[in-house]
Amino acid sequence: MSHVGVGPRAVMRSVAFLTAGVLAVPALAGCTSEDQSSKPLAEQDVAAAARARIADGGTLRWAVDSVPDTLNAFQSDADATTTRVAQAVLPSMFRTDETGSPVRNPDYLESAEVVDTEPKQVVVYKLNQQAVWSDGREIGAADFAAQWRALSGKDSAYWTARNAGYDRIEKIERGANDLEVKVTFSRPYADWKALFTPLYPKDVTGTPDAFNDGARRTLKVSAGPFAVKKVDTKGDRVVLTGNPRWWGEPAKLDQIVLRAVPRDERVSELVAGELDLAEIDPETADEVGLAGAPRDPATGTPLMGPGGSPAPGAQGRSAAEALRSWAVANGSDEEAAEEEVLAREKRQEAEAKARRRQQALSGYEVRKSLEPAYTQLALNGADGPLADERVRRAVARALDREKLAETVLKPLGLPADPVGSHIALSGQPAYADGSGALGEQNAKEARALLADAGWVPGGPVKKKDGEEAAGAEQEKKDKDEKDGQKSEGDDDGTYIVGEDNKNAGKNDGKNDDGADRESGEKHSSGKNTAQGGAPGAYAPKGTAAPAGAAAAPLAKDGKALTLRFVLPSGPGSETLRTVADRITDMLKEIGIGTKITKVPDESYFKDHIAAGEYDLALYSWPASAFPATDARPIYAKPVPAADGSLNVAQNYTRVGTDQVDQLFDRAMATLDQKEARDLLRKADSRIWAAAGSVPLYQRPQLVAARKNLANAGAFGFETPLYEDMGFLEKGARGSRPSAPSSPSPSS
Repeated sequence: MSHVGVGPRAVMRSVAFLTAGVLAVPALAGCTSEDQSSKPLAEQDVAAAARARIADGGTLRWAVDSVPDTLNAFQSDADATTTRVAQAVLPSMFRTDETGSPVRNPDYLESAEVVDTEPKQVVVYKLNQQAVWSDGREIGAADFAAQWRALSGKDSAYWTARNAGYDRIEKIERGANDLEVKVTFSRPYADWKALFTPLYPKDVTGTPDAFNDGARRTLKVSAGPFAVKKVDTKGDRVVLTGNPRWWGEPAKLDQIVLRAVPRDERVSELVAGELDLAEIDPETADEVGLAGAPRDPATGTPLMGPGGSPAPGAQGRSAAEALRSWAVANGSDEEAAEEEVLAREKRQEAEAKARRRQQALSGYEVRKSLEPAYTQLALNGADGPLADERVRRAVARALDREKLAETVLKPLGLPADPVGSHIALSGQPAYADGSGALGEQNAKEARALLADAGWVPGGPVKKKDGEEAAGAEQEKKDKDEKDGQKSEGDDDGTYIVGEDNKNAGKNDGKNDDGADRESGEKHSSGKNTAQGGAPGAYAPKGTAAPAGAAAAPLAKDGKALTLRFVLPSGPGSETLRTVADRITDMLKEIGIGTKITKVPDESYFKDHIAAGEYDLALYSWPASAFPATDARPIYAKPVPAADGSLNVAQNYTRVGTDQVDQLFDRAMATLDQKEARDLLRKADSRIWAAAGSVPLYQRPQLVAARKNLANAGAFGFETPLYEDMGFLEKGARGSRPSAPSSPSPSS
């Protein structure tokens, strides 16, 4: 599935080109010191197999989104393919495991630990004695030091995208021997395991020229199971080949070819047999899943006919001749009979083509999991209606996040739990559901927030050229309704809390069990005390309308409450547009209008999200094993730059608070992991309360893979093991998760 998202961790910290309001905030969730454990919602799905069952040799043809502009993961134009290459060819001191946590990589490290905290934090790395660069030189302190100097931020000649962590290093030196590297920090740094992954040779990081240009199209020296053979921009591919100096388990594959294939062309490439592994959209996953299904349980015949359908040759022709003879014998003229024959032949040709397509796809299967990334609704708080925290909170309270998650994930047979944290995903150590700081979905309370902010249902909206104010008709309608209410109950136009069921016989928005359809609350007596008032208490005009009442459009100071909802228009973004439609309907229920604008994919992020030209938008952030470091620039309070502009870092919602910044800073500086988790959860609760962004769902990961390809597919949180990927020996099979691997057909 294609989603608009922000790039991998290497790019996540790159620099992009209101404080809490007066509302009373619910008790903040995630603020206790109790550890709240969770588990990943879905396992990885890679058809795991032991190396002994994998054949030696072969080429893996792997579809990617692009040939990277640079192989230097620390530059601003690095992308997901840059990360793939770096994982396969460069040292990584730590990898991520199935819970998204960092674990020592034994191919490079015998150990790495904090040996001193006073007066300074000191980390000693003990390197694997076999670890060498492909030119034969040992990996050592000189490589660590060169990378630190390049990324420390002290030398502006290096064109770096980030320096977090490296800017806290005071010095790097050789330890007790050549296999030890001693790193001393000027300030404590909790996320020290994030550093030196990937690690580049000093040939790349030693000088600004080498760093800026030397590793953009080639890596002459590497130290992984694979090496870069060539970057072919004309052929849209990157070719990786086995590294003869690799000291670990030898790569099973001879080559990995990363081919740039547009998302909407991948199914054709799969049908042509030109790919072995490709991330795909739900529609393609449906087709692949059905084509690969063995047999129809009802009839015992192959589904969709792969391998068992009659050829479109002689049988089709004899049927056509029989049809012509029958038509002529029964009085039809030759022309009508010929038309019937041609129509039938076209149908047969289409059916034969479909059978061939399905037979070609039957050699693949769908491997699925949840990607280590989440999709959010971003609310631009820089100006306009969403600069008011009450309006942002109303928007957030109007969303049924569970339904939105189900819209995307349920048809795929994946867990549809909404994401409850901005800084971690379920299964990661820092994860805890902090959404209680915002409150559950509740349309009535959302309307109350809007009323408090001055947005009036049906209020007059100024029109140009002397047109009658929009809303005048609504005002008349409201007056008529009010007069009707007075005739029934002598009402003076105010809403009486607790008398929501005046028109009990007219479907007042309650289900049979007394539950409010909008708020989900149950009232044993029909009286609403949710707002803290006594039953029957009077509320002034502007208070949220009773449950079930039609939501009139809202206006204030002559302007309608209409939000600009910007979406990408590309072929891989259908899911985002479906989610946007659901959100639009939910906002309409509380009187908020939306104006949807679809823009080209290539300009969506740069010209709209990063530039702040939107009110509402959908995009994704990757999860990080180091949230204190990586999440801070996403939620940091924007600060004025020297030229008078606003430096937003990666906080494209422009919503931040000093308190959130302080909590991140404290989490980054403590070496007590439990304390760091508590601080991060507190920060998350305050991010929820500010309502600048609303996490919705963890992104699905759907991958088409050849059935005999092992140890590759939907990787989930785990870093791929490139040396273990390969094609199974004849008769061998890889293991799969217990859940069905093919998505359910869409209805």
